[in-house]
Parts: sequence; C-alpha cells; structure tokens
Amino acid sequence: MGRISISCLLPASWHFSISPVGCPRILNTTLRQIVVIGILAAAVSLLYYSLVVIRNKYGRAYRDKRFHRYLARVTDTEATDTNNPNLNYGIVVDCGSSGSRIFVYCWPRHNGNPHDLLDIKQMRDKNRKPVVMKIKPGISEFASSPEKVSDYISPLLSFAAEHVPRAKHKETPLYILCTAGMRILPESQQKAILEDLLTDIPVHFDFLFSDSHAEVISGKQEGVYAWIGINFVLGRFEHTDDEDEAIVEVHVPGSENKEAIFRKRTVGILDMGGVSTQIAYEVPKTVSFASSQQEEVAKNLLAEFNLGCDAHQTEHVYRVYVATFLGFGGNAARQRYEDSLFTSTVLKNRLLGKQTGMTSDSPYLDPCLPLDAQDEIQQNGQTMYLRGTGDFNLCREIIQPFMNKTNETQTSLNGVYQPAVHFQNSEFYGFSEFYYCTEDVLRMGGDYNAAKFTKAAKDYCATKWSVLRERFDHGLYASHADLHRLKYQCFKSAWMYEVFHSGFSFPVSYSNLKTALQVYDKEVQWTLGAILYRTRFLPLRDIQQENFRGSHSHWRSFSFVYNHYLFFVCFLVVLLSILLYLLRLRRIHRRMLRNSSSTSLWMEEGLPPQKIAGPL
Repeated sequence: MGRISISCLLPASWHFSISPVGCPRILNTTLRQIVVIGILAAAVSLLYYSLVVIRNKYGRAYRDKRFHRYLARVTDTEATDTNNPNLNYGIVVDCGSSGSRIFVYCWPRHNGNPHDLLDIKQMRDKNRKPVVMKIKPGISEFASSPEKVSDYISPLLSFAAEHVPRAKHKETPLYILCTAGMRILPESQQKAILEDLLTDIPVHFDFLFSDSHAEVISGKQEGVYAWIGINFVLGRFEHTDDEDEAIVEVHVPGSENKEAIFRKRTVGILDMGGVSTQIAYEVPKTVSFASSQQEEVAKNLLAEFNLGCDAHQTEHVYRVYVATFLGFGGNAARQRYEDSLFTSTVLKNRLLGKQTGMTSDSPYLDPCLPLDAQDEIQQNGQTMYLRGTGDFNLCREIIQPFMNKTNETQTSLNGVYQPAVHFQNSEFYGFSEFYYCTEDVLRMGGDYNAAKFTKAAKDYCATKWSVLRERFDHGLYASHADLHRLKYQCFKSAWMYEVFHSGFSFPVSYSNLKTALQVYDKEVQWTLGAILYRTRFLPLRDIQQENFRGSHSHWRSFSFVYNHYLFFVCFLVVLLSILLYLLRLRRIHRRMLRNSSSTSLWMEEGLPPQKIAGPL
C-alpha cells in the first residue's frame, strides 16, 4: 500500500500520512517535491503580487502627486491661503524703462528631497487675481534726483506688505532688479539710486533686504531668468522615468571627464519685441570655437549656473546661450528698412534725375506693403510716398542684407557667435512678434510650419488693401489687431521668417517651434526665473531641519516603495532560511523513522538492536 507523506516541510509533531489503496510508493518523493515547489511558488507569487499592488498604489500616488503639483503650478487660480504657516513668500520688483512692477510669489515648505526645486508660484489675492502692481514712470527718470526713488517705490512695497502676512515679513526676501532703462545711465547715477533704496527701505519695511538684493541686471541675466521661468512652468526641471518624455544627453560644465547624464529636454526661447530680438537655449554638449576671438565673445554669451540647492550636485547644472540683438525688433527693423529706402531712393533720383517717391503721383513701389497700400516716410522735412506691391519673396530678398550675416562659421545676426543647435532633438517657443506675426492676422499661431506660413504670408501680401480693410471692419482678425498691424504685417512676416531661418539658421523643415503669447494661459515673466534662481539655496534650511528633527515619517511612508528591491532580497533570504530549516527537520524526522523501524524489526526477531551509523 502506498503512502503520501505531507511531512516534508512540517515538523515531526505535525506529521501525518495518507495510504490510499493502489497508490504506488514510487510517487512519494515526486509528490513531496511538487508540494515543496508549489508552496514555494505560492509564496513567491504572493510576494510578487504584494509588491506590484503596493508599488502601483504608491507609485501612482507619487506620480499623481507630481502631476497634480505640475497642474497646480500652471492652472491653479485659487486664492493663496495666507493662514498656512508653512507657506513662504518672495518679492521681486521689475524696474523697467517705462515703469516698475512688483510681483509677489509663494511656495510651500520644501519636500526635503535635495534633487527637487522649490514649487514657486505667483501669489493670488482673495479675488484670485495675481498680486501684481505697476507704477509709472521708469525708475531711470529719477537719475537727477535719486533721493526721491524710495518715495517712488514705496507704494509698491506697501502693496506687497498688505498681502504678505505680517509674521512672514522678516523672512520674506525682497529683490529690486533694474533692467533696460537703468543700464543706459552712468554708473555713478546707478549707484546713487541703489544707495537710496538700500538706505531707506529697511527703515520702513521689515522685508529681508540686503545689499545684493538691489542691482542693475544685464541683458544676459534677464535672458537667463526668462529661460528659467519658461522651463520651470513647463516642468522641464523635474526628473522623470517616463519613456514618453523627450530627453537629451548633457555634458555637465566642469565635469568633462565624467560620463554624460540624461535628463528632460529643455526648451529654447525666441523673443522679438519692437526694438530687439533675443534668443536663449541650453547648450548640452561641450562647445568648440573657430578662433580665440570667437571664444572670447562666447564667454559673454554663455551662462553656466546651478539651480540646485547643493553646489556639489550636477543634475541641475545648465549651460545656456543668451544673445540680444538691438535693432532687430519688428518696429526697429522697419525703421532701418525705411531709412535705407529713403537714402538710396534720394541718391538714385539725384543721379538719374528722377523724382521717384517724391510725389504721390509717382510713389515708390514697396514690395513689403500689401497690394495698393499707401504709406509715407518723413525725413529731414521731406516726404517719400510708398505704394505696396505685395511681393513677399521680393521683400525677403531686399531685407536679407539687414541680417548682417558673415561667412564665419557658427555665427548668426550681426556675425555674433551662436553655438550649434541640435535641430533633431530641440524645441523652441517664440514670443511677442513671433506670435503676433503668425496669429493676429494669419490666424495660425501655435505649431509653426514654414511652408504653410510662407503660403499664408504670400496670400496676405498679394491681397488688395481695400479687401484687407473690409475684413478688418468685419472683425475677421484678432481683437487686438489694428490698422498698424495690417499695414506692416507683410514686412514683419518677411522679417520674422528671415530672422528665424537666415539669421538663426533654422532649417525650413524645422517643426518644433511653437509661437505663443502665454504658457498655460499665463504670461510668464522673467521675474519668476529670478526668484527661482535667487532662492535656490533655501531648501537647504528645510532639509537640515528635517535631518535635525530625525523625523521618520518620510521613511515610513515611502521607504518600502523606494527600497522594494532590498525588501524583496531580504524576504527571499528569510524564506530560504525557513526552507533550509524545515528540510533539516525533515531529515531528522526521516532518521528517527528509520531508527524506529530498525528497532521494531530486531525486536520481532528476538535480537538486540544494532546501532545505525549516522551521517558523517
């Protein structure tokens, strides 16, 4: 009669067996092994299931937390909870050429992870409106009376003091950063204005305001801050394991001998205003120079900085190229074009004895104006009359020399050095005139397509002025488009196209440019980048406090998730130890059975029992 033993993994005291009729003894060992393997497989399956469920639960919660944190940054319109004691505040005053604006920002307590940046967003009042205030004129107007600057800026600071909780004033940093208007002043006048601010403001306000918190920033700094702000809002400084995210290989500055790192691809920015055009983008790879002169120029155009709170960590080190081109804005370019047109036409008339453009009956035929549109140029008491022919391609040819390109490699507008752009793995956002040119009249803002844009611009330029006026009167264009936009749309479309493709050398096949007025329905100011950069070391305070308190709540909540591989290994080791222990008990139980069986056999035959040698 066969016997199926269930004792293979159980102590001897738990042993029992079943002896069904006809069950061959030869199956004993096999079934025992099946039971062992089955129990082991069940345990592993249970462990795997537990790990998957818990990891999915916490992983999803972690991802959702990051996702909601990201959405909160770009879409949160709720009023700021000023009763929250863990909320911190920061203030930036943008002192521009035409006026000064104050921005109040807030952020929750840092999460303690040194790899994450502060979650800064704009403060909103009880009516859920951004806490922003603007005054005129620009601060540079007080160059001759610097003692009045503190009184001039006091309303802005009082406005901020009303919104920031009183208990938070002493720990709220205040930055007063001056831009274009102040840059053109002599250094002595700049210093006098800043001295008045540094002397008087601490007397009347309790904000954290040191000598380094008031300064005139360069165009390069302003461009870097704008680049930081845009990428922060887009979430490009966050680290992710999502395979769908675009990544880029980065050679971190100062660590050429180390391996490259991979992180989220940042976006470049193109901003064409009325007077100037600016470009800023990350240069992920080590750059090379065609000459020593080019290298010297590049030093003033490349900015290397660390956004992380730990100077020894390189994951937030960025190398950004920033260049500003005065005279390359839309309005300034049109003025340069008209000046050249007037000078060359007067010279030709003098040489050829003609009066082209000098009377309304014989106007100069301008290919950069819509068909039959009329315009005038006033210079030196003389008037030059223009009439449009609406030839987009000819307009492009005429304005190409205004790019001031050179034959030197790696150069852009005015022959200025420009490091290579990896067009296959890059993304750019175009603001201001890049958006107006594509959207206000042509109604194709967003994803830029050179072929479609060229066709639309050609059709617009070739349309009669009377038809364009009729469309305008029927409200077919953007609400903020005016007659000035209609008249110079043809020129500005050609100018934008040439700056982008000829000046900055982007191929006509480039498809990763997005023209935009706002990002996620919000105008992103360079002041956001400024507060993010200047408060980058503040997380160290929270991290140190966390370490000092020795709080284990973070470990209890997340360590199992983050260290599930270690847990898995430990579990297997424990399981293997238990298995070996039970197998050892099984062997002891078998030896006892054999001893008992031998004793019974000798007793039946009337012989004394013999000793059975144990295992060596």
